[in-house]
Amino acid sequence: MAQLRQHYDQIKAREAEVLIVGPEKPEAFRRHWEELRLPFVGLPDPDHRVAKLYGQQVRILKLGRMPAMVVIDKLGRVHYRHHGQSMKDIPPVEDVLEVLDGLNQA
Repeated sequence: MAQLRQHYDQIKAREAEVLIVGPEKPEAFRRHWEELRLPFVGLPDPDHRVAKLYGQQVRILKLGRMPAMVVIDKLGRVHYRHHGQSMKDIPPVEDVLEVLDGLNQA
């Protein structure tokens, strides 16, 4: 999330929004969100409905939900998908910015 925070202005300049989906229940998610003072949208997903919809994997032995990043256009079409194999497996924001640039050119 630190990468996304650092590049959030660049993401917004490309007419995109960041949505973070977390496994916590709403109250715990809200507290966590407020503590971190994150500028983007957060969605609690304790029943894993959104995670399942986009194929986010859960691996109990690797601390729970694996990182996933999906770029979806305004019509709901997926243009980029990355499913991490560990908690550190997060794609560079530059890759996402490149995808957003391509969408804006189309």
